[in-house]
Amino acid sequence: MKKLKFSLLLCLGLVACQHPAVEYLDFDTFKVYSVQTADVFMEDGSLNPDIKFMEDGNLDEPETKVAKTEAATLVRDILGVSGSNTLLHIAGIYKGHDVDKSPIELSGKLILPESGPIKNLVLVSHYTIGANYECPSETFPLEAIIASKGYAVVIADYIGFGITANRIHPYMHTESTARSVVDMALAVKPYLKHINREPESEEVILFGYSQGGSTTMAVMDMLQDEYAHEFPIKHVYAGGGPYDLAATFDYSMDVGVTGIPCAIPMIVQGVNVGERLDLDMDVFFEKNLLDHYDEWINSKKYTVKEINQRIGTNDLRDIMTPAGRDRSQGETAILYKALLKNSTLNFYPRSPIYLFHSRQDQTVPFVNAVRAEAYFKGYDIHYDFGDYGVHAMGAVRFVLTVYKELP
Repeated sequence: MKKLKFSLLLCLGLVACQHPAVEYLDFDTFKVYSVQTADVFMEDGSLNPDIKFMEDGNLDEPETKVAKTEAATLVRDILGVSGSNTLLHIAGIYKGHDVDKSPIELSGKLILPESGPIKNLVLVSHYTIGANYECPSETFPLEAIIASKGYAVVIADYIGFGITANRIHPYMHTESTARSVVDMALAVKPYLKHINREPESEEVILFGYSQGGSTTMAVMDMLQDEYAHEFPIKHVYAGGGPYDLAATFDYSMDVGVTGIPCAIPMIVQGVNVGERLDLDMDVFFEKNLLDHYDEWINSKKYTVKEINQRIGTNDLRDIMTPAGRDRSQGETAILYKALLKNSTLNFYPRSPIYLFHSRQDQTVPFVNAVRAEAYFKGYDIHYDFGDYGVHAMGAVRFVLTVYKELP
């Protein structure tokens, strides 16, 4: 029944493309449960309405519609008629690692041009989501348009989404989330050979924004350390990421507000689960959040914007207890130490990086970009820090900039 449910959801999500289903056999490392084709552009030249853009809780509905219209225009102008308009969306299950390193089955999506050679694998780490129906295996992610230029795009759902939606997502636990991405790449590599779509180059490209930006850096660290032979890295693209969780905590406590209220409980319980700290949530959350966070967040029914609306405030005094805001206090001190551990500014890159951040970003504070630039000083990194608008519009600019740069 689970396979049927997922297949039906994916078919509904891509029905506007009017393409028949494509049959692929299961392979031992990547068990396929749904294959569909979807166009980037519709017959009238408009962008496929099923392509998912990052929502932004800081924008009201009219502003959101304007932002999406502007983004769609940018996509059309850049894509034009080049590349492959029709993409294969292959959703599947693979064997990965749980937070305790034990075996677990996870899900994700592989996106390919409908035909033609594959240049490289692109490992995409996705941004923060709240509802399970937003996860990569269920949607047409904006990042997938990169496949139209001849790349195989690999996007893992992460623990807590897709077929593991009943689990708490270990949000911002870098090791387990990065491991989910790498495990999917390991599963997809022989699968592509099996279906005669093996990439022409063994080099991989890493790509991610927001949560995905931080995860991308963790994936880079993991590949360099453990899989340098299997996955030599060609280039890394990271945007708008919370690379320094402790600095983000300090900044947020200093200003007293947060640009993304739902991230507070997501980080606290996510790092708690990932590090297996066994912290008590009533130490951290004020009553309204404490009484509802399990339904609002762990049910996976609500988007980031809907969770933020339910929390109803961005004032940290209304979200977190005084003890939860004090990094020197008991369990908060334990959490803060874990935040330091889960920073992705803790390794040295051996491949070129493009690092993007908007100075107007209040969702992921710009202090993260400042810290990254200071830490990685002297390495092969191109910094693109500018006035690019709010977090969600920064995401569009970032994706399109990467699209333009890729050959």
